[in-house]
Amino acid sequence: MKLSIIVICWNDLKVILDCLRSIYKETTLVEFEIIVSDNCSTDGSVDKIRELFPQVRIVENGANLGFARGNNSGIQHALGEYILILNPDTIILDRALEKWLAFADQRPQAGAFGCRVLNPDGSYQNPARPMPTIPRLLVQTLGLKWLGHISHRLATDGYPGWDGHSEREVGYQSGCCLLFRGDLLRHLGGFDERFFYHGEESDLCLRAWKSGSSILFFPGSEIIHLGGQSVGRFPIRFALETYRSFYRFFLKHYGAKSVHRLRRIFLLNFGIRLIGYRLIYLLKPSDPLKNRLAMYKVALRWHLKLNPDRFIAMGEEPESGYEPLAPPPNMIKAIVA
Repeated sequence: MKLSIIVICWNDLKVILDCLRSIYKETTLVEFEIIVSDNCSTDGSVDKIRELFPQVRIVENGANLGFARGNNSGIQHALGEYILILNPDTIILDRALEKWLAFADQRPQAGAFGCRVLNPDGSYQNPARPMPTIPRLLVQTLGLKWLGHISHRLATDGYPGWDGHSEREVGYQSGCCLLFRGDLLRHLGGFDERFFYHGEESDLCLRAWKSGSSILFFPGSEIIHLGGQSVGRFPIRFALETYRSFYRFFLKHYGAKSVHRLRRIFLLNFGIRLIGYRLIYLLKPSDPLKNRLAMYKVALRWHLKLNPDRFIAMGEEPESGYEPLAPPPNMIKAIVA
């Protein structure tokens, strides 16, 4: 088997059928399998997939396991030389997977691969990012992204002067479409299941880098990523889950001191943005701005009251009114994991 495609599903009936259709339409020259890992959908997704695509293998997880565990459940059944992690809200364009695999076959030094990801209007979505670090987050918080033109170590959420039209090494690729050599992904143990929401792909790619494999971006394949189907605009609960994952990622890869530095950067970030967006809202009020301000207020209070040591050691955190999406994992072992 050349390629295993893992598509995670959680009430994605509105998008997953188009995703599967595009895979079969645009992929005919390589042997592949599709494994849908279903996180206990209740919208009829599984029944409809069985009806329209009986050849798809469905793994029913019986609960919402999150992104990492859900994908790992599918990876355990994968037989492919390559394994593609693919979101259900994506559309494959113009033989993209066949071109991608041909590129990967010619780059044995690389262990994982990204490709061009487009918005529905055809604009570039910027899926390839530098690895998060304390200096990069500080540069981003202070609005000094231009420093990325001076040093690649200070590039923040993109690579200055690069728009995805050329091959290059990248820190990590968005988890909406991430291609791995199967042997490497199995060796790494798949995604770290201590990340329930956000941080899973950057952690996996950093572990690939540490193993001696590079992450290469291929500009010759394109997919559309609809994005935001389940989360919505400025959702506070999901935003807090993102910050929890940041703390766990930095502890795991950069040590305990980085967690305290990260908290200070977050406090600075939300303080600056609350002031700025309040001024904008006074001049031009809108519901999106109101939602953004509400999210920033909750996030600032949460970080002000957070004790990073107790959060990491015991999962203890301040009351925010928004319960975590999953119980806190044991991150003490992350220091040596």
